[in-house]
Amino acid sequence: MPNVEIDLNPVDFITIGTIGPKGQRVFYLQAGRESQLASMIVEKEQSWALSEALRELIDDVDERRSSETKVDMSVMDMDLREPIEPLFRVSRMGLGFDEDSDRIVLIMQELIVGEENSEINIDTDDDDTADDDLVDDAYEPIEEDDDAERPSVVRLWCSREQMRALSIHAANIVKAGRADPRLNGRLVYYWT
Repeated sequence: MPNVEIDLNPVDFITIGTIGPKGQRVFYLQAGRESQLASMIVEKEQSWALSEALRELIDDVDERRSSETKVDMSVMDMDLREPIEPLFRVSRMGLGFDEDSDRIVLIMQELIVGEENSEINIDTDDDDTADDDLVDDAYEPIEEDDDAERPSVVRLWCSREQMRALSIHAANIVKAGRADPRLNGRLVYYWT
């Protein structure tokens, strides 16, 4: 897929929703502005992490501004819109706050399938001594390749109220899945 860069500033709506039965749900983060609709696939854990990060960010902004961002969920339309055609699967997300516009920006980057992930492997010997040069040698400069596929990026500029609603809704969507066996009293200890 060619590189896509979308900047919706500001969005008319933003939501997270799922399609599929419990245990097989696919999570979608979707936003729109006028006739433009952007849908991305996110993981359940990403949805939960986004919910928590938004809550913390909005609480921090409210504290600095001596205000409180309230939202009436009964008037918020948090349903996914048709057509649900994902642009990409999200690899990374970032949040920022623009003081001048009083908007929160959510930046999402595409997961490139087959991309090489550089891992740091530190081999430790039995003598418990570490080679100081191992860590230095593990980092090699990354060279930009013009032919390499660049990940698509979507930036969504939202009000604090929209993001507070997204935070609440995302937490509820994640909780609506299958019960966590660690919490439902049926945990089986296979290692005992």
